[in-house]
Amino acid sequence: MSTIPALAGTADTPRAPAGGRHGTDEEHARRPDRGGLPEAEERVAAGVGRALEAVFAAVAETRADTAALLARVADAGRHPVSADLAALRPGLHPRLAREELVSGVGFVAAPGLLSDVPAWLEWWQSTAEGEVRPLLLDLDPRQSAYSDYTHWDWFALPRDTGLRAVAGPYVDYLCSDEYSLTLSAPVELAGRFAGVAAADVYLRHFEDAALPLLRELPGPAHLVNARGRVAASADPAHLAGSLTKGHDFAAVLREGRTVTGAGVRLVPCRGLPLVLVWRTATEDSAGARAAGLGPAPPAT
Repeated sequence: MSTIPALAGTADTPRAPAGGRHGTDEEHARRPDRGGLPEAEERVAAGVGRALEAVFAAVAETRADTAALLARVADAGRHPVSADLAALRPGLHPRLAREELVSGVGFVAAPGLLSDVPAWLEWWQSTAEGEVRPLLLDLDPRQSAYSDYTHWDWFALPRDTGLRAVAGPYVDYLCSDEYSLTLSAPVELAGRFAGVAAADVYLRHFEDAALPLLRELPGPAHLVNARGRVAASADPAHLAGSLTKGHDFAAVLREGRTVTGAGVRLVPCRGLPLVLVWRTATEDSAGARAAGLGPAPPAT
């Protein structure tokens, strides 16, 4: 769980989910019209989808466990306290061991949810030696720089959109000093936002899964989120963490259709908040700049 981002994060884009504002994981997994994708594109998009859907499955399980726990506490006629969240641990620990890409997983409470503390992270992570340990934070607002996590993308975007989000990549100074992605989803109690379920993925592990797929395409390719932040790249002109500008990637995700132009194809990845960007023909530098797909300026 990164708390001091070196690069801004992203989320998946607002849609009109069936059955209410927030929708379901099943709603996100629907396959949009692929517009006659070539076989190689489909294979790459599907492979990326499988890699991250496994992480989102862990997030969905954590969300379901947390929602059920909070509902039981409410049915007992009391407000939840931080100690109640210990009941999540029997589910969190196996998820760390089961999901190869997951380096940290847990629930982050919305301020005011718990009656005994102003903020709380029930967060567990795996070490290089395979041990599972809790993340212990001082969240006292009088002395902690981490007491207000509500503005970080992994928290704010699920809260504000009601949808799953991918934040990063950014440097996780707090947990691991690793370049990471955080995948998250909103948790509700009686129809109100109660916090987020989330999982961390080391960028190097995601790249191990994504780069062999990207290299199957006949042109340079990379993956971006809704804001154009590069999540993984087999294109030397677009390094992980840089920005790809000039296209409305949020619209590509929202509409779920491939966009082609100026020798470039933008392919939404099976309902995930990522877009596959690949150059189908050699472009001169002026053409690349006109398409918004030349080397990105340094991130700020």
